[in-house]
Amino acid sequence: MTRGRSLSLLATVLLVAATGCSLFSSPSPRDAFSAFAVALARRDPAAAAAATDDRDAASAAISSMFDGMGKDAWVTVTSSQSGDDDKTAKLAYSWTFGAGKTLTYDATATAQQSGDDWRVHWDPTVLHPKLRPGMTFQYSDDRNFLTPVTDRDGQPLMTWQTVGVVDLAREHQDSAAPLAALLQPFDQTITADSIAGQFAGTKDDTVTVVKLRADDLAGVRDQLAQLPGVTVVEQGALLTADRDLSSPAIDGLPALWQQAIDASAGWSVTLVSTEGSDKGAPTEQLTSTPPRDTPPVRTTLDTRLQSLAQQAVATESRPAVLVAISPSTGGILAAAQNAAADAQGPIAFSGSYPPGSTFKTITTAAAIQAGLATPDTPEPCPGTVTIENRTIPNEDEFDLGTVPLSTAFSHSCNTTMAALADRLPAAALPNMARLFGIGVDYVIPGLTTITGRVPNADTPAQKVENGIGQGTVTVSPFGLAVAEASLGRGRTITPTLVVGQPTAANPPSAPIPQAITDDLRAMMLLTVSDGTATALSDVPGLGGKTGTAEFGDNTHSHGWFAGIDGDIAFATLVVGGDSSTPAVTVSGDFLRPALTGN
Repeated sequence: MTRGRSLSLLATVLLVAATGCSLFSSPSPRDAFSAFAVALARRDPAAAAAATDDRDAASAAISSMFDGMGKDAWVTVTSSQSGDDDKTAKLAYSWTFGAGKTLTYDATATAQQSGDDWRVHWDPTVLHPKLRPGMTFQYSDDRNFLTPVTDRDGQPLMTWQTVGVVDLAREHQDSAAPLAALLQPFDQTITADSIAGQFAGTKDDTVTVVKLRADDLAGVRDQLAQLPGVTVVEQGALLTADRDLSSPAIDGLPALWQQAIDASAGWSVTLVSTEGSDKGAPTEQLTSTPPRDTPPVRTTLDTRLQSLAQQAVATESRPAVLVAISPSTGGILAAAQNAAADAQGPIAFSGSYPPGSTFKTITTAAAIQAGLATPDTPEPCPGTVTIENRTIPNEDEFDLGTVPLSTAFSHSCNTTMAALADRLPAAALPNMARLFGIGVDYVIPGLTTITGRVPNADTPAQKVENGIGQGTVTVSPFGLAVAEASLGRGRTITPTLVVGQPTAANPPSAPIPQAITDDLRAMMLLTVSDGTATALSDVPGLGGKTGTAEFGDNTHSHGWFAGIDGDIAFATLVVGGDSSTPAVTVSGDFLRPALTGN
């Protein structure tokens, strides 16, 4: 055998195939080394161990090595003769854990004859020269877990914190009642029955009942320790910096944060102890690349506005939602839901509701664009109007006679808007709605959203229903807030949640004619000063539109208020509010402190 001759993995496979020798038959030392190398490259601990003279010990060590290196690790091993002794070989290891993550080293192996075959003499050092009995390998992705998620001003929104994972063993279910009593101050949904339900839904020996923040855990740690079958394990978790912060806008942020720290992660391979009280303790670091600096994940949310929005919706017992967006940037400033809304899911972004009279901004914009009217155009506002056998009433059938369009808008004349909608082409409302962002498909990193649906109206009855925000028209609170922000911006906004992670929009942004935006803003200001939203006339600069939308059997309705004040555009919904008054009240509770700084 020629000194220094290398046996590559491919050459080894060809050799085995050509000679008809299996990996378990090694008529020469060279075959034993090759069989061992090939089996390691296949991640086959049983075959690699079978090529040694101590199958049991080798199998355990090799299995532990692959477990510690992780399922995504790949290894190639090349054997070559070491010196003049063909019974000694150098094993060149090359581990790959992903792009730019490679660990290489050499180990020495010797072969011993067993009958007609040769086997690699087992010693942990054939896997690594520093490996000893009672040790194994551990690969680790080293991440910057302390990277925060911040609001738009850099204030911490979510941070890495210690939590206590409270588990209960199945054999001690009699501890469920006292455990629930201890935990209810932190989560009122935890009961003995809920814990029993957890066990009924799994075959696991233990269930995780709750994860407690560190300060909560400190108050009950001693009592928990006294309950049979209860264990507490501390671990890290990404939590809101303020325990009271709650928003469907933050639900997707942990995944984006994980992507950020994964992208900048370092990595290391360490030998660790497998025995005794030091199990898992590092004994030797084989390689280490520290994580790169990871900038904070900065969102567009405003912590103060989010808190004010939460306080505002919390005063309403029915499901209530408020979404606020910056017209100048498209950044989502706040998204709040009360507990009743939370029970229905993330309805702020994915709920679908008839918008009622708030949609009259779109109908009016379409009428202005079509040249049918201006704010000063005299328009009839009778108590009722019948179009194609569909009778549309004003609320309580109020009758203003003939008034300027601006007055009909500010007093929310259904009859005026129905008559204008009847004169519009079938696609006029869908086209104008998309210009305001309703019906646009947005792909926003960190969020799942819908804006709404405005189909073509092919009959007069459909036109008049859609024109007053009923019929087949639906929006989400997010979609209506997008429409208000687009009006404030003068073009379709592109809403975002995380700075530096752009939103895809289909169709893309387009300008709204200035004549439309100027006229609508003036009419919305009139709605607050002298129309249906005079309860908010004390809020300087506020323009808005109220809305009431029937649903179901038409005996109940949703209440809306949407508007713009400075760089805050918003939409407020009270599900089943039966009038716009509750939504107006919630909006005022949000806007007054938001705009005054109190």
